[in-house]
Amino acid sequence: MLDEKLDLYNAMLAAGDPSQVAGLSRFFKCGPGQYGEGDKFLGIKVPVTRSVVKECWRSADWAQLERCISSEYHEIRLAALLTLVEIFRHSPSGHGSGHSEDAFSQSNCIDFYLGHTAYINNWDLVDLSCYPLLGEWLLDKDRTVLYGLARSGRTIWEQRIGIVSTMTFVRHGQLQDTFAIADILLHHPHDLIHKAVGWLLREAGKRDQAALEAYLQGTPGHGGSESTLLRYRQMPRTMLRYAIEKFPEALRQQYLKGL
Repeated sequence: MLDEKLDLYNAMLAAGDPSQVAGLSRFFKCGPGQYGEGDKFLGIKVPVTRSVVKECWRSADWAQLERCISSEYHEIRLAALLTLVEIFRHSPSGHGSGHSEDAFSQSNCIDFYLGHTAYINNWDLVDLSCYPLLGEWLLDKDRTVLYGLARSGRTIWEQRIGIVSTMTFVRHGQLQDTFAIADILLHHPHDLIHKAVGWLLREAGKRDQAALEAYLQGTPGHGGSESTLLRYRQMPRTMLRYAIEKFPEALRQQYLKGL
């Protein structure tokens, strides 16, 4: 029997702070009609959740992860995802053989993640899990799954996974998937997608400003066509502001003015 002190679910319940619940509910927009409507909180901030995960992840099994990812409490779902990230980092690559010693192969972690996206239902749950998992897994693999999520995701959260997962590629100097998936989401109606796309474009621009400018302009060799010329004039204002945030001020103003 697992020592209760190391059980992820119970450890998270014990870490709850009722005085923090109202503030977290407001921060994650859980009111009527908001994007996090109906979510419940225990009042646990991210550093505390990380501390619990640090103590518990080695003792976690699939049953615990299943219980936690499907919890009604936001922080327990986050704990499941952060635990999965730790398990993934310490697991053998590949598909494993199905034996108990490699039950936590990286492939199995990815299968679990993609099989539970219905519970990854707010921006922090996406942003703290997708690129350390999917991004890392796909670094040397076909990335079609990200395009599918961006184009046909059932929720804005699945679509956000599609673009934010490319952070790992950007950090390795591979920018083209970020630009290509940004195009899929260029005219998306939701502000949370605008922010995510703009954020990833900004990160790409920090590695290669010329490549980002070529994307914004829609020049040949960077997806340029009649429909994508002068992308910066087409994209939502929030997306553009995020994308060019690190540009020199004079250049930033030119883009904002549509020059």
